[in-house]
Amino acid sequence: METRINEIKLSYNPKLKAEDWPKITSSSLAAKVVFENWDRNTIAVYESFKILLLNNSNKVKGIYQISQGGITGTLVDLRLLFAVALKSLSVALILVHNHPSGTLRPSEADKSLTRKIKSAAEFLDIKILDHLILNPQGEYYSFADEGIL
Repeated sequence: METRINEIKLSYNPKLKAEDWPKITSSSLAAKVVFENWDRNTIAVYESFKILLLNNSNKVKGIYQISQGGITGTLVDLRLLFAVALKSLSVALILVHNHPSGTLRPSEADKSLTRKIKSAAEFLDIKILDHLILNPQGEYYSFADEGIL
């Protein structure tokens, strides 16, 4: 009797040419790119956590939503986050989440999660360039700019 197992395939299928990818040169540009691609109908309703996936030139390969939560929080599964980063062959990430309440101040949970992700990323040689918090008005808080990354 033949032993049968499932086949697992990993793929990344970019739709845009690399020369058309936006290059991130500042936290304000990263915030602009993410905010322009955020669903305006939900940014003030519930918290979501997304990642900007970057190549070695800090060009955006894509944005991936890791989780969608409730009014005051969302859970982030690091295994899923790094599966996406590795699958897309990204060398750097910018973490992003929104605060529907409008406040831009990071919570202790936000800071702890950032440290945990950054620590795990170091083992995989993936750089965490920033963690942005967006509010529904398009304002942002940058962990890197505030020196807490």
